[in-house]
Amino acid sequence: MSTATSPSPAPAPPPVTGIEITAAAAGEIERQRTKRGTPDATIRVGIRGGGCTGFTYVFEWAEEPRPTDKLFEAHGVKVVTDPKSLVYLRGMTLDFVRGMMGHGFKFQNPNAKGACGCGESVQF
Repeated sequence: MSTATSPSPAPAPPPVTGIEITAAAAGEIERQRTKRGTPDATIRVGIRGGGCTGFTYVFEWAEEPRPTDKLFEAHGVKVVTDPKSLVYLRGMTLDFVRGMMGHGFKFQNPNAKGACGCGESVQF
Protein backbone atom coordinates (compact mmCIF):
# COMPACT_ATOMS: atom_id res chain seq x y z
CA MET A 1 0.00 0.00 0.00
CA SER A 2 1.43 3.27 -0.99
CA THR A 3 0.84 6.46 0.82
CA ALA A 4 0.23 9.54 -1.20
CA THR A 5 2.11 12.55 -0.13
CA SER A 6 0.77 15.90 -0.94
CA PRO A 7 3.08 18.01 -3.02
CA SER A 8 4.78 20.73 -1.14
CA PRO A 9 3.33 24.13 -1.83
CA ALA A 10 5.10 26.30 -4.33
CA PRO A 11 7.35 28.84 -2.73
CA ALA A 12 5.81 32.25 -2.34
CA PRO A 13 7.07 34.82 -4.81
CA PRO A 14 9.49 37.31 -3.34
CA PRO A 15 7.87 40.47 -2.03
CA VAL A 16 7.78 43.39 -4.41
CA THR A 17 10.19 45.87 -2.98
CA GLY A 18 10.86 48.45 -5.59
CA ILE A 19 10.12 50.23 -8.81
CA GLU A 20 10.45 48.49 -12.14
CA ILE A 21 11.70 50.45 -15.15
CA THR A 22 10.76 49.15 -18.58
CA ALA A 23 13.18 49.19 -21.49
CA ALA A 24 10.98 51.78 -23.22
CA ALA A 25 11.09 54.11 -20.19
CA ALA A 26 14.82 53.64 -19.82
CA GLY A 27 15.36 54.42 -23.48
CA GLU A 28 13.42 57.65 -23.25
CA ILE A 29 15.17 58.68 -20.01
CA GLU A 30 18.52 58.02 -21.67
CA ARG A 31 17.50 59.99 -24.76
CA GLN A 32 16.39 63.01 -22.71
CA ARG A 33 19.41 62.80 -20.41
CA THR A 34 21.75 62.87 -23.41
CA LYS A 35 19.82 65.79 -24.89
CA ARG A 36 20.19 67.70 -21.59
CA GLY A 37 23.92 67.02 -21.46
CA THR A 38 23.74 65.67 -17.89
CA PRO A 39 25.05 62.11 -18.11
CA ASP A 40 24.95 61.53 -14.33
CA ALA A 41 21.42 62.84 -13.72
CA THR A 42 18.74 60.52 -12.38
CA ILE A 43 14.98 60.71 -12.43
CA ARG A 44 13.20 61.39 -9.16
CA VAL A 45 9.73 59.90 -8.82
CA GLY A 46 7.54 60.46 -5.82
CA ILE A 47 4.17 61.34 -4.41
CA ARG A 48 3.03 64.80 -3.36
CA GLY A 49 -0.24 65.92 -1.83
CA GLY A 50 -2.50 67.78 -4.21
CA GLY A 51 -4.64 67.37 -7.27
CA CYS A 52 -8.34 66.66 -7.44
CA THR A 53 -8.09 63.13 -6.00
CA GLY A 54 -5.54 63.77 -3.25
CA PHE A 55 -2.07 63.05 -4.60
CA THR A 56 0.04 63.80 -7.65
CA TYR A 57 3.09 62.05 -8.99
CA VAL A 58 6.46 63.79 -8.89
CA PHE A 59 8.62 63.23 -11.97
CA GLU A 60 11.71 65.41 -12.24
CA TRP A 61 15.45 65.37 -12.77
CA ALA A 62 17.68 64.91 -9.74
CA GLU A 63 21.29 65.99 -10.14
CA GLU A 64 22.23 64.65 -6.68
CA PRO A 65 20.33 61.89 -4.85
CA ARG A 66 19.53 62.64 -1.22
CA PRO A 67 21.16 60.47 1.50
CA THR A 68 17.84 58.79 2.35
CA ASP A 69 16.77 58.15 -1.25
CA LYS A 70 16.17 54.63 -2.48
CA LEU A 71 17.84 53.92 -5.82
CA PHE A 72 16.49 51.66 -8.56
CA GLU A 73 18.47 50.91 -11.68
CA ALA A 74 17.59 49.10 -14.90
CA HIS A 75 18.66 49.21 -18.54
CA GLY A 76 21.44 51.70 -17.73
CA VAL A 77 19.32 54.38 -16.05
CA LYS A 78 18.64 55.22 -12.42
CA VAL A 79 15.46 56.29 -10.67
CA VAL A 80 15.39 57.55 -7.09
CA THR A 81 12.55 58.04 -4.64
CA ASP A 82 12.25 59.13 -1.05
CA PRO A 83 11.23 56.56 1.60
CA LYS A 84 7.78 58.12 2.21
CA SER A 85 6.89 57.99 -1.48
CA LEU A 86 8.13 54.42 -1.73
CA VAL A 87 5.27 53.35 0.55
CA TYR A 88 2.88 54.34 -2.27
CA LEU A 89 5.13 53.40 -5.19
CA ARG A 90 6.26 49.94 -4.11
CA GLY A 91 5.56 47.53 -6.99
CA MET A 92 5.08 50.30 -9.54
CA THR A 93 6.26 49.98 -13.13
CA LEU A 94 7.51 53.08 -14.90
CA ASP A 95 6.80 52.77 -18.61
CA PHE A 96 6.95 54.99 -21.66
CA VAL A 97 4.14 54.61 -24.15
CA ARG A 98 3.54 55.90 -27.66
CA GLY A 99 0.15 55.86 -29.27
CA MET A 100 -2.33 57.70 -31.42
CA MET A 101 -3.13 60.04 -28.52
CA GLY A 102 0.50 60.99 -27.98
CA HIS A 103 3.36 59.73 -25.91
CA GLY A 104 4.58 59.98 -22.35
CA PHE A 105 5.68 58.23 -19.20
CA LYS A 106 3.09 56.02 -17.58
CA PHE A 107 2.93 55.01 -13.92
CA GLN A 108 1.48 51.51 -13.59
CA ASN A 109 0.91 51.55 -9.86
CA PRO A 110 -0.88 48.59 -8.22
CA ASN A 111 -1.39 50.67 -5.06
CA ALA A 112 -3.53 53.32 -6.76
CA LYS A 113 -7.25 53.05 -6.03
CA GLY A 114 -8.27 55.57 -8.66
CA ALA A 115 -7.29 58.55 -10.73
CA CYS A 116 -8.98 61.67 -11.95
CA GLY A 117 -10.15 62.04 -15.53
CA CYS A 118 -7.36 64.39 -16.49
CA GLY A 119 -4.72 61.90 -15.34
CA GLU A 120 -2.87 64.45 -13.23
CA SER A 121 -3.72 63.06 -9.81
CA VAL A 122 -4.12 59.69 -8.14
CA GLN A 123 -6.00 58.28 -5.17
CA PHE A 124 -4.66 55.75 -2.65
